[in-house]
Amino acid sequence: MPRLEGKIALITGAASGIGAATAALFAAEGAAGLVLTDLRPEALAAVAAPLGERVVALAHDVTREEDWRCAADEAVARFGRLDVVVNCAGIALPGDIEQTTLADWRATQAVNSDGVFLGCREAVRVMKEGGRGGAIVNISSVAGMIGDPKLAAYCASKGAARLLTKSVALHCARRGYKIRCNSVHPSFAATPMVEAMIARSRSPERTREGLAHASPLGRMAAPEEIAAAVLFLASDESAFITGAELAVDGGLTAA
Repeated sequence: MPRLEGKIALITGAASGIGAATAALFAAEGAAGLVLTDLRPEALAAVAAPLGERVVALAHDVTREEDWRCAADEAVARFGRLDVVVNCAGIALPGDIEQTTLADWRATQAVNSDGVFLGCREAVRVMKEGGRGGAIVNISSVAGMIGDPKLAAYCASKGAARLLTKSVALHCARRGYKIRCNSVHPSFAATPMVEAMIARSRSPERTREGLAHASPLGRMAAPEEIAAAVLFLASDESAFITGAELAVDGGLTAA
């Protein structure tokens, strides 16, 4: 039986990378409805088009409360409920503590931290109705578990997502909402965001090699490998897992 048969899911940042890979996998695993959101409508439409008729593509700024409420309400209006929310939208602006501007800091927190907060809050609002429950999966990073001297704002934002996940999980469990909340922590994956970071570096080839060898497995992850972890946490196979952090990092955090 497909692992998401009958479930309705909302995925942010779905126009590329991990979000797009997750959308394709959810569709393949029988999701009854998908609400895909991003700020890039043309790229999002290209992702949504092959996935069938029960897919809704929405322009969505995850830093805006109004956009979040509209996205969650649209899922319920179109499909009757919302079972899974994947907070995947994110940005990475390199900079150490001396180089990072306040504007870059605030932009990073707005997307990576505020966006996850709003997504969790809206997910809880609609999932608790009727006692059906659901699953929230927050895409954090290994940079939310260990430090990186060149990613001050990014580390802080992903650390916030990591601990917010645990707070949401405990709150929902104690209220009896039947809503699980877990986080996924990728290391470097072959996504447009990472490719852009490589391209901005002084020596792209050396940077690419360094990122590949950062993990003991000696390579970067494919977005589909991260999506597989998201699928597990979104499915009923993980019904007794909440407040957990799943590192998909080729062994990076084991060292």
